[in-house]
Formats: sequence, structure tokens, C-alpha cells
Amino acid sequence: MAVARVTQIVASSPKGLEEAIQEGLKRANKTLRGITGFEVTKINAKVQNGKIFEYRVHLNITFILED
Repeated sequence: MAVARVTQIVASSPKGLEEAIQEGLKRANKTLRGITGFEVTKINAKVQNGKIFEYRVHLNITFILED
């Protein structure tokens, strides 16, 4: 039987939502072991001069706790 934990992170990218998600997952993998999935809980963007400047995603990262 496994026990999992969920932690929230916010990641961003000037190129798009998918890249923001990839950047968040890449960063989470540096410090979390046993990642099994994620959920995008919020999407927003920073706007400058009427154009999207930066995409942001809030991610709930799920990982298995080690013994």
C-alpha cells in the first residue's frame, strides 16, 4: 500500500501553456522523487501592451512518499 502527497507549484513560460507545464514538471523532478501525476488547477497570464507576455499554470504534483 502506498501513501501519496500533493504539493502545489506555479510555473511560467513566455511561449505557451504546454511549455509552462513542462517547465514546472522539469523543476519538480529536481527535488521530488516518485512523481506519479499532476493536475492543472489554474491557468492565468500576464498581459503587457494588450498582448500575452507570460503564461502561468498552477500544478498539483502528486508523488509517492518513501518509507
